[in-house]
Amino acid sequence: MRQFFKTILPLGLIILSALVVLSLVYIAKNKRPERKDAVEQTTRVDAIVAEKVSLSLPVFSQGSVRPRTQTTVVAEVSGKIVEVSANFIAGGFFRKGEVLLQIDPSDYEAGLKRAQANLASRKAQYADQKARSEQAMKDWNNLGRTGEPSDLTLRKPQLAEALANVQAAEAELQKAQRDLQRTKIAVPYDGLVRTKQADIGQYVAPGTPLGVTFAVDAAEIRLPLSATDVSFLNLPSATDPKDKPFPRVRLRSETAGVSGEWQAEITRTEGVIDEKSRVTYAVARIIDPYGVLGLSRQSELRMGTFVRAEIEGLRVENAVVLPRSVLSANDTVLIANENNELEIRPVNVIRAEPKQVYISDGIKSGELVITTQLDAPIPGTRVAVSGHNKPSPGVEASDNGVVASTGNEQ
Repeated sequence: MRQFFKTILPLGLIILSALVVLSLVYIAKNKRPERKDAVEQTTRVDAIVAEKVSLSLPVFSQGSVRPRTQTTVVAEVSGKIVEVSANFIAGGFFRKGEVLLQIDPSDYEAGLKRAQANLASRKAQYADQKARSEQAMKDWNNLGRTGEPSDLTLRKPQLAEALANVQAAEAELQKAQRDLQRTKIAVPYDGLVRTKQADIGQYVAPGTPLGVTFAVDAAEIRLPLSATDVSFLNLPSATDPKDKPFPRVRLRSETAGVSGEWQAEITRTEGVIDEKSRVTYAVARIIDPYGVLGLSRQSELRMGTFVRAEIEGLRVENAVVLPRSVLSANDTVLIANENNELEIRPVNVIRAEPKQVYISDGIKSGELVITTQLDAPIPGTRVAVSGHNKPSPGVEASDNGVVASTGNEQ
């Protein structure tokens, strides 16, 4: 019995196991396979229709508004300020030639009278010397002398000295008149007061700063432009004729939630390239920025306002404008072709901006440019464009954005 458990039973178990395995293999070989549906997956994407347009490529820059003309007003004569205009305050508007400050003129009025009296005296002396010179000539002729009399006989040195004294007195009179005029401080343009540095009762000496003013006929904005920006602009140079048309500029600004827009014009470039930043500065001008001269109907644009500028660039024909996000790093875009298949298309980029890209070649008008971001796009992948493609018969859309197409396996 012990011999049976040691030899016969293990051998029987082995034979039984082999029979079971053979039976399973036989059943598996002769079992009819179940019919399965083939699934073709199509990726649903968003796309836009490419359209070719002709447009001017804008160039963007920024800068601060500054006055075209600014003056530091200083005293030209000494004295006490006895009168101040009501407009001579920070932000005050004044007209051309308006007296802003009046320095005490009493000393200069007295100096003017002295100069006038001195001139009258010098003229009298000159008239006396001239009369003596003429009398000397008459005496020479009455005495019957021949030849020309000497200069001393005709008193010519005394006459020249008297004439020089008259001219010096006239110069002193002119200086006295100018000094009296300079007691009235005025500026030769319509403008605004930026800062006020002197007031009534203050004693000033020649060269004392009284304030800072600027003209309101025009304002300027320095716009930095890179070498790439300059290539898209038709900027004037110093040698161009003055009647050459200049690029137009649209200025925008937003302060405290209030936005504004103004029209300006490039009038010149500064003619040099900044050594540190390697940029060129173009200067845009806006007429009557405060609207006080009746030369502009635009809203007020204050000095110091930071503005963003859109400069009219060169015109480009038959360009396609697309969102910047559709352009890959190697200058390619994804196209949904006429067979609803994904195509990776190389394109010729004219200019790429943070929000838009301008393409000249590589895309035909009417083609569908895919805007959906795909992690690993594979050429030939079936795509369904939302809003453009409809599922064909037997195609069902799944919830995960994939369209399943069912069919029988032959």
